Amino acid sequence: MHYDIIHRSTYEYASDVSVSHHVARLTPRSMPGQRCVAHELAVEPHPALTTHRDDYFGNRATFFSVANAHRTLVVVGRGRVEIVPVPKPNALETPDWESVQAFCRADISSPVPEATEFVFASPLIRLLPELGEYARKSFATGRPVLDAVLDLTDRMHEDFQFDPRATTVATPLEQVIKNRRGVCQDFAHFQIGCLRAMGLPARYVSGYMETVPPPGKPRLAGADASHAWVQVFIPPGTWIDVDPTNNLLPSDRHIVLGWGRDFDDVSPIRGVIIGGGKHELKVGVDVIPVQENGR
Repeated sequence: MHYDIIHRSTYEYASDVSVSHHVARLTPRSMPGQRCVAHELAVEPHPALTTHRDDYFGNRATFFSVANAHRTLVVVGRGRVEIVPVPKPNALETPDWESVQAFCRADISSPVPEATEFVFASPLIRLLPELGEYARKSFATGRPVLDAVLDLTDRMHEDFQFDPRATTVATPLEQVIKNRRGVCQDFAHFQIGCLRAMGLPARYVSGYMETVPPPGKPRLAGADASHAWVQVFIPPGTWIDVDPTNNLLPSDRHIVLGWGRDFDDVSPIRGVIIGGGKHELKVGVDVIPVQENGR
């Protein structure tokens, strides 16, 4: 399956911005099951400087600076991605969660240090006591790890309500736990916190999900959105995607931009500006399936 992706971010400032510096992580990753066929980033006003590099986690990061005064900044990422579903393991045939915990202990020389580093707390995900208390109901002694994770996901889907008005990007995890409301970012942070509280490696995934309009209704331009979910590590070297917002294992409708410890590592666009005053941000995303013979 191929998708064309358009991600448009428009910043409107109350007063002139004299200089701005930004980093964008809008290039989809290439990895097993996903190939970034093409991608380009367009910025208006035109940047005085643009550079690219891979960050610590292997995500493609684009740095750009706008040196002339502006009150509007438009950043558009356009790309095409090929998705080939990767077979999922049988949940009941995965190792028991205690053996995964032992395999990735932080106090030993682990054979998988790139997984073990995701056992620790991170800036936006503190290992709060409430997380362990919630998770333990799913992690009975000897239970296969993926079976336990899916049970945790199902419980979250029952206990938490999707509510885009309940939180912002700055809402602390403690409030999400208390109110049990939020959006995909909040649910991903909560589930990661639960898994890390059990000593299991889990990381935050930033990306997109194709949305399907109701029967008989046209696809609305810009109606899709950025999405977030979780990857949990299963030895000896597999990361399994889990979407707590939709209570499913992602297949060919999820597109990965990047991953990190939490949202702070993979924010699609962030920056520093001089001037500008208050600003308004509008984001529109299109994830468009491409037919074999074109659109």
